[in-house]
Amino acid sequence: MGKIYLEKDVLTAAKERIAMVLKKFDNVYFSFSGGKDSSVMLQLANKVAGSIKKKFDVLFIDLEAQYEATIEHVEELKGLNNIRDFYHIALPLSLRNSVSVLQPKWVCWDEDSKDLWVRELPENSINIRNNPIKDFRVGEEFEEFILQFAQWYQKEKGGICACGVAIRANESLNRFRTVANKISKIMYEDIIWTTRMKYKNYLDVYNFYPIYDFTAEDIWGTVSKLKLKFNKVYEMLYKDGISIHQQRLCQPYGDDQRNGLNQFKKLEPQTWEKVLNRVNGVNFGNIYCRTTALGNLRTSKPNFMTWQEYTVFLLESTGLYNEDLMVHYYQKIKKFMLWYNKKEGKEVKDIPDEADIKLEGKKKVISWRRIARSIEKNDFYMRRLSFSQTKGDEEKLKRFMNKYTNFLTSKTDTDYDLIELAKKEGV
Repeated sequence: MGKIYLEKDVLTAAKERIAMVLKKFDNVYFSFSGGKDSSVMLQLANKVAGSIKKKFDVLFIDLEAQYEATIEHVEELKGLNNIRDFYHIALPLSLRNSVSVLQPKWVCWDEDSKDLWVRELPENSINIRNNPIKDFRVGEEFEEFILQFAQWYQKEKGGICACGVAIRANESLNRFRTVANKISKIMYEDIIWTTRMKYKNYLDVYNFYPIYDFTAEDIWGTVSKLKLKFNKVYEMLYKDGISIHQQRLCQPYGDDQRNGLNQFKKLEPQTWEKVLNRVNGVNFGNIYCRTTALGNLRTSKPNFMTWQEYTVFLLESTGLYNEDLMVHYYQKIKKFMLWYNKKEGKEVKDIPDEADIKLEGKKKVISWRRIARSIEKNDFYMRRLSFSQTKGDEEKLKRFMNKYTNFLTSKTDTDYDLIELAKKEGV
């Protein structure tokens, strides 16, 4: 709150930006996620709108697998007295699933997975049954829908429109560029904190960033100073030792959230159980949320476990939520061990925890580390254990695809043979 730009503190500047937009544009909506930044922006907008007797709209995209506390916060802010229309979107959008190689995307509010939904369809939401946005396609990317909604909103409301976006420039270089780069964008009246939106063609809609110069301290300072409402997830995160600079409300299966996926389990275990069953690979992500197992780096098992214990742990954890896949891996590992027993006379008790890492990489030696990493990578055919793809495996995979919704899709981007099979099966 102490920063001064053009002889104004950031809170005063933000209020003036919001007031200017509400006065100059024909229709204005604010993009609200339930997170701290958009929450502060929305409540500031409500205060400013009341002082100048204006109304505004709100866009909230509900991603289904969200904290109960987030939805509670969304519901309480729906009652702000200067909101005209609150667009609660619950459409089947395609979202990133970074915790599984078998299902790299998942679709929220997918009617085919209704029995697995984390929550019931929200009342008064825009969903697939009443969707007025005619160009929408099931499984559409989140980023495309944002632009599609802007186009629909402008046609629906008319005039020159604006969308408030709660990005802060100090959070990332990309966000800083969004605000600061004058060359690659069209601005409204040359105002640096605006950007004209483009969806196929330029729209009569401008994004504007009223809190772009806020820091995390400014956000919470504003909450305290103005006694604003806030999402209680942040309080729980703070109590769990997460600093205000590291707190994020991301998709539970997204790239950012996978590094702290177990936070979901700690904060809302009752929701976590549903999230766990919703998307393939989530338990895998929970196990390794604080390791490098989900990336391309070397894995880091818990120090208190041997690689043999770790392998058993992985199999048991897989079996909790997909017994068929656990049995498949177990049978492959058993054959792998029998082959080494026949070739080199190695019993289970003789298998080393680790071997020469280069020889492991070349598939020349047996070790528990090599076995564990095969399970970690969701290596269905177990190529890391020297198996090749067989017709039997392919038939088994097809059975899994029929039994488990979205077990494998053609958008899988890690294995050529799996991609081809998915395309062949039309998924």
